[in-house]
Amino acid sequence: MKKELVDLAEWSIKTALSAGADACRVDIDSSRFVDIAYRERRPENIKEAAQMGLGIQIFVQGRWSYQNTSDLRREALKTFIANAVVSTRLLAEDPFRSLPDPEYYRNRSQIDLGIYDADYAKVTPESRHDLVKSIEDACLREGGEKVLTATAQAYDSRNESVLMSSNGFSGTRRSTVYWAGARVTVRDDGDRRPNGYNYLASVTLRDLPQADDIGRVAARRTLDLLGGKKIKTETLPIIIENRNCPRILGGLVSAMVGSNIQQKRSFLADKKDQEIAGSALTLVDDPFIIGGLGSRLFDGDGITAQSRVMIGKGALKNFFVDWYYSRKLGCQPTTGSPSNLVIPPGKRPVQEIMKDLGRGILVTGFIGGNSNSTTGDVSIGIIGKLFEDGIPSQSVAEMNIADNHLTFWRKLAEVANDPWIYSSWRIPSLVFTDVVVSGL
Repeated sequence: MKKELVDLAEWSIKTALSAGADACRVDIDSSRFVDIAYRERRPENIKEAAQMGLGIQIFVQGRWSYQNTSDLRREALKTFIANAVVSTRLLAEDPFRSLPDPEYYRNRSQIDLGIYDADYAKVTPESRHDLVKSIEDACLREGGEKVLTATAQAYDSRNESVLMSSNGFSGTRRSTVYWAGARVTVRDDGDRRPNGYNYLASVTLRDLPQADDIGRVAARRTLDLLGGKKIKTETLPIIIENRNCPRILGGLVSAMVGSNIQQKRSFLADKKDQEIAGSALTLVDDPFIIGGLGSRLFDGDGITAQSRVMIGKGALKNFFVDWYYSRKLGCQPTTGSPSNLVIPPGKRPVQEIMKDLGRGILVTGFIGGNSNSTTGDVSIGIIGKLFEDGIPSQSVAEMNIADNHLTFWRKLAEVANDPWIYSSWRIPSLVFTDVVVSGL
């Protein structure tokens, strides 16, 4: 398949140049996925699809367009590409649109990132159904009579892609992804119906937890929400559980993206090399993690992947800037989007940190909320556990945190030793002090 895609990409570039394009870039993607969900011990949803598509970026007379098609017959593609060149000529000029300088294609690593499961073809329909049924069974056993509904789900996909440009870039990628989990609703006092979940992802099936563990944890996490209620508004330490940290960190990362900076939608635009967080925060973009869900050797521009410290001991070191916005901003490109985002783990487990803090809230989920990348203001609902003397004492719900990222991240006091490995954002639990949590 890879050779077939490479040949088609080469032919498409030649065809575009022959049709009058000054330059072009082609991406071709072939993928297959299977998605199965069970509820009440029978299939609720079964999806399976395979697809191929071609996208082409045309550069002609200072103009640019991106167009795509799923009809990959060469006769049809020839007409499609010719029409794409003609329609691009009708657009307004954009002097910042071009292919990257080939200098940025150099020194690409050749390591095997371990992002393809060689056993993918051995996964059978029966094994997929058995996995989902086992997850649901474990949910129902653990949850008992409290369970109102439990939906178990498993998804797997295989992807092959080619990226090629007329100025010398050529790269291929092959990957697999599996994820599995369950969402559970339980009966609480009155009309409360707490809803919890447990979803995990990996590039190989063997790296996911056992089905029984997935379902049991989904039910246990939901049962832990029983009796959740507000407490009085209070300033106290909070620990954001590892798997939930991307929700709050995402508001900070979005302000680091080149498009938001150029369009005056980033509160970090003028903060390069300045302290924006407590010294406990170091954030690394690492594309070379073996088996990482975001691992890659090049980005969507073809720019060679590099590991970068984005925030170092609280100081902002880099932005996520693709080729186009680097030209508009007059700076060097880095990459347009994160690969694997990593906060290096600390030395202590959450339980030990809780003992030292005495009283606080362990945040195990967020509800609603928003983050403004222009101002940095953030407001978000939380659920979790109040702990006293380091021991969980009651569930809390319907409470809220409102702050600004530039003050909130300065309250980061410690990083736990438990990075969440089932995501491309490998973040440990994070400890914040002096946070105002609004309740009664």
